[in-house]
Amino acid sequence: MKAPLTIATVLKPQGIRGEIKVRALTDSAENLKAFKTVYIDGAEYSVFSVRAQGDIGYLALKGVADRNAAELLRGKEITANREDAPDLPEGRYYIVDLIGCRVENENGAYIGEVTAVTPAKTDVYTLSKDGKEITFAAADGVIKDIDVDGAKIVVNGKRFKEVSI
Repeated sequence: MKAPLTIATVLKPQGIRGEIKVRALTDSAENLKAFKTVYIDGAEYSVFSVRAQGDIGYLALKGVADRNAAELLRGKEITANREDAPDLPEGRYYIVDLIGCRVENENGAYIGEVTAVTPAKTDVYTLSKDGKEITFAAADGVIKDIDVDGAKIVVNGKRFKEVSI
């Protein structure tokens, strides 16, 4: 079974009726509307409503009836079941599926293992190899192939050297 998806982080309570303001960790807060059930610290919450503005969402959850209850969720991660997630377009992947992938160049030389992906206009990958960290921007031409099922990412060696730190 694949890991649940982390879909948002609770920023703060919104208003006095228990609504929470969240930063979506999806392409858009609109994607949060696909989830009918979410989890925060292992507790299950039914989603009553979602309002979206860019990467900010406002969620009303069953069991979070007032500002005090919402305040207890501040800073927590919101996860959801993968099967509830919208389908991704071709060539797009969930970050959780990239973590742990082996990264190598087109000749098969091992570069490192993905430990983190920071979403940005050009995503930044963090790799670990022999206790050291390597970061690189996924700029045009760097990543040649991603095989999530095989847990392997192939990069263009020359472009990788240009963008890695």
